Amino acid sequence: MPAAFKSLVQWLVYGVLVVLAGGLILLGKADAVLVERVRLQVGDAVVPILERLSQPVDGVAAGLDRVGRWTDVTEENARLREERDRLLRWQSAARRLEAENAGLRQLLNFVPEPGATYRAARVVADSTGAFAQSVLVNAGTAAGVEKGQIVLTGEGLAGRIVGVSQRSARVLLLTDLNSRVPVFVGTSRVRAILAGDNSGRPKLVHVVPGEPITVGDTVVTSGIAGGFPPGLPVGVVGSVEDQRITVVPNVDRDRLEYVRLADYDDPLANRPTAHNELPGPPKAVPSSPGQATGAR
Repeated sequence: MPAAFKSLVQWLVYGVLVVLAGGLILLGKADAVLVERVRLQVGDAVVPILERLSQPVDGVAAGLDRVGRWTDVTEENARLREERDRLLRWQSAARRLEAENAGLRQLLNFVPEPGATYRAARVVADSTGAFAQSVLVNAGTAAGVEKGQIVLTGEGLAGRIVGVSQRSARVLLLTDLNSRVPVFVGTSRVRAILAGDNSGRPKLVHVVPGEPITVGDTVVTSGIAGGFPPGLPVGVVGSVEDQRITVVPNVDRDRLEYVRLADYDDPLANRPTAHNELPGPPKAVPSSPGQATGAR
């Protein structure tokens, strides 16, 4: 008897819930405004309870976040201390090298590199093609531009001026077939010539066989022959194959927009006389016939 009564109660509860659910559905269809109002009121009643229940969880989350921040600050302080110590070591080394460099310059009667004046110009035309690699800039003789001046960007050497008119100049890029630049390669400063071949990657020629050149070595101007000042960044070695070494230029020819035209002073114009230079022989002064007779 108790089991049968319990089963009957369960069926009655189930039936009441089904009827209640059906009634709510019908009520929602009949009066949506009333149902929405009831839902909002229930939400107003439940929100404070949920806020109270979420406060301990929020407190725990805030505490964990604070602990995480303290951990991050500790790690950052340790990293900054290591960086400070490393910079102090580099500062000490730099000061020592600066003093040593100053002493060597004084000892060798060092002649400083020539200075340069710069003019900015904008690339207005690109004549790059299968047989030429050059651009036209909007500065000419009226702006003090001369043939032979160096053309730079923020990344490094782009080329040099090969033709000038009153208001424009033509720039021969490093990738042009006619471009030749003496360079040093890598930390061992291997001498070579950067030769353009109308492709995006000029090649190194006149390299002594067996010299240690690897991919990624930096390439800078050597200043040999006086065409370019030394130390201008050119690019990095891109590939080293059997008899061909290519260089990836720092300057992307497809992105040239503004350039700097550098006018370097003549390094021999104001060169001081070294202490070990001997004066040349005196010039012979022709004597008149009367003077010659008197000398006899």
